[in-house]
Amino acid sequence: MYDCIIIGCGPSGMTAALYLLRAGKTVLLLEKEAIGGQIARSPRLENYPSVKSISGSDWSDQLFDQVTELGAEFELETVEEITKDVDAFRVKTDFNRYDAKTIIIAAGCNHRALGLDREEQLVGHGISYCAVCDGSFFAGEDVLLIGDANTALQYAISLADTSKSVFIATLFDKFFADDILVERMKKIPNIQYRHNLSAKEYLGEKEIEAVRFEDTKTGEEVIIPAKGVFIAIGQQPHNEAFANVVELDSKGFIVVDSAMHTRTPGLFAAGDCTAKKIRQVITATSDGAIAALEAVNYLNR
Repeated sequence: MYDCIIIGCGPSGMTAALYLLRAGKTVLLLEKEAIGGQIARSPRLENYPSVKSISGSDWSDQLFDQVTELGAEFELETVEEITKDVDAFRVKTDFNRYDAKTIIIAAGCNHRALGLDREEQLVGHGISYCAVCDGSFFAGEDVLLIGDANTALQYAISLADTSKSVFIATLFDKFFADDILVERMKKIPNIQYRHNLSAKEYLGEKEIEAVRFEDTKTGEEVIIPAKGVFIAIGQQPHNEAFANVVELDSKGFIVVDSAMHTRTPGLFAAGDCTAKKIRQVITATSDGAIAALEAVNYLNR
């Protein structure tokens, strides 16, 4: 019987473990893929306070070492189901069953990818899913933004401040962003856009040089040169296994209050798997700290 089982070993999950362990609680971390979550795939982390520059994998490894040295247990297993008895939770994985007095779900989410050949290979070599994180690396360069909703236009407006030019490519014949964002974007002189473009191929050997599109109405081949390609077509949570104990919004994210409480007492959620507006490393760690402190209060009661 653990004091807390944390599902997910990214920034929010490991931060939660840190706070719980320092409060003298026993912790089991469960992770289905690899430690660190999305940030572990980032070549550089430069917007975390006090850290000038570090690779995402190194940052994740340091945090993992910190919590395991404090006593956190870790298992690489996929959670299939959570059930609650009167006094405790039972977590069923693909290999084992575990019991805990509290649960923190910190399962993260994935950026939706275009699914083109070599996409994962080129992440960090021109391809990015986060303009806030990586936009400054392409200062003074021509960049391409693929997407048509609020996040895409917010990224484009932000990139226009530092990039030589920003080209927005959308799959459909219009933007799906708020009108105020569309109008603001249209007034920025170094932003261009074109609708009805379907991405077909990344061009460039080791680094991105351009993207080949097809115009879905005319069939024309369109090649857009760019040093950086930012993909903003949504995010995909994986919270289906928890649907019996939490409320999910229309996009599949877990609904929590400001203290990371779910609808089930003793069960908390933190980080990118929750319904929230901003998804950054620092907001994930903040969520993890809040969830852990609330779990400690729950345990002490």
